[in-house]
Amino acid sequence: MSRLLPYPLLATSLLVMWILLNGLSAGHLVLGAIIGIAASWAMTALEPAKPRLRRWGLIPGLFVTVMADVLRSNIAVASIVLRGRRGQRTSGFVTIPLELRDPTGLAVLACIITSTPGTAWVEYRSGTGVLLLHVLDLADEQEWIDIIKGRYERPLMEIFE
Repeated sequence: MSRLLPYPLLATSLLVMWILLNGLSAGHLVLGAIIGIAASWAMTALEPAKPRLRRWGLIPGLFVTVMADVLRSNIAVASIVLRGRRGQRTSGFVTIPLELRDPTGLAVLACIITSTPGTAWVEYRSGTGVLLLHVLDLADEQEWIDIIKGRYERPLMEIFE
């Protein structure tokens, strides 16, 4: 079974997503299954490292924190755009020294930062562990460093390292 379907969760989730996007029919079921199996085989060629989760119990809390921050950031960015406060805000770059080195943890951190409106992951230097972050409304650079390190990096380190 593992040779036919090396990543069954990936294949199944792609099939379900295909059906949800295109509707349930015999043709879409077959096409979605083909896409899921092909993606599963393609994933074996990439040979991804299996992430090792050390503290599963922290994941729900991190998820709630991220969702609350995404909601809060959506409201803040909408306020900037709708009120036309463009002249009153200052965008800029923040350099954040990270202690997190796990590739999966860094990927999750990149997804968190990029999915939060008003922030963008610009660059990560693996040799020095320095993250360059762009912030739409940069009032206090140290506040952003504390947010990233305290709210996201610390829990991710406990989960992955």
